[in-house]
Amino acid sequence: MMDLKGMTIEELQDFFKSLGEPAYRARQVFRWIYKGVEDFEKMTDIPKNLALKLKEICRVSRIKIYRKFESKKDETVKYLFLLEDGEIIESVKMEHHYGTTVCVSSQVGCAMGCAFCASTLGGFRRNLTCAEMVDQVLAIQEDLRKRVSHVVVMGSGEPLLNYDELMKFLRILNSELAFNISYRRMSVSTCGIVPGIRRLAEEELPITLSVSLHAPSDDLRDRLVPVNRRYPIMELLDACKYYIIKTKRRVTFEYIMISGVNDSKECAVKLARLLKGLLCHVNLIPLNPVRERDFRRSTFDKIEVFEEILKSYGISVTVRQEMGADIEAACGQLRRSFLNEVKK
Repeated sequence: MMDLKGMTIEELQDFFKSLGEPAYRARQVFRWIYKGVEDFEKMTDIPKNLALKLKEICRVSRIKIYRKFESKKDETVKYLFLLEDGEIIESVKMEHHYGTTVCVSSQVGCAMGCAFCASTLGGFRRNLTCAEMVDQVLAIQEDLRKRVSHVVVMGSGEPLLNYDELMKFLRILNSELAFNISYRRMSVSTCGIVPGIRRLAEEELPITLSVSLHAPSDDLRDRLVPVNRRYPIMELLDACKYYIIKTKRRVTFEYIMISGVNDSKECAVKLARLLKGLLCHVNLIPLNPVRERDFRRSTFDKIEVFEEILKSYGISVTVRQEMGADIEAACGQLRRSFLNEVKK
């Protein structure tokens, strides 16, 4: 049966035209779907005979909240979702002074192999559909009984390797008939897929691009972020400059602080010189340790020195506030723990 969730308005219009129905039915059904209504007979502004026909030939899918973990330290909540094929993904809800943010996954697992990350430990399983991405936001919104104001595609997976489904997802988030979230309140994180960055730039949407940089030189980044061997730093920065030109938006560079690996004064100076003059912001992230990885978090003093060096070069920089550490809120950690439980 055809799944109507995850279809754009245009796709729904084509579908209803194929049934001999007027195009405006698409807007009606679209609106109901993102109110969380899955039963066509409960969509009160469509004819009964159409509702019955839809029930026979199509459906509105739904992922299920499998487990929910609430932090005792802050208002962070982590969700494990069960997909229809039995796969597990995770999402995180965070509260900030500016609103409620949901961090969603774009793939089941990840193939990127970043040295410090839990997401990649179980390997890559498959891409998520647009419907499965949308449902993470919808399910959390319904569970909280409050509106989600910001969405970041920064959970498990590399979103730019699931490009078409990602773009449908972002457009549905933005639709006034669905979530009505401004593009300026959306962020997409990539470990540096250069063709994807250039393709996203061509969309000319004011989405925040976050790039997982984590090292100021190719030799170190090759070890931490293996995709650098295919798209080295200067090629990556060229794509980021193109993104800035096309969207008029600054790029955020994510930099995980790992003790004795990338947190030296020399690394800070190299990073500052690399990014000087670029419309960007650096987000320093204290490492969230992963049991299977032999890395330790930089000390507060080291992070502070690193931050001050960047500032002295005129680089905009912040240190990310740690959230949800007591519920394994780093990407992939909770799913990894669950899979280990199942194996045992």
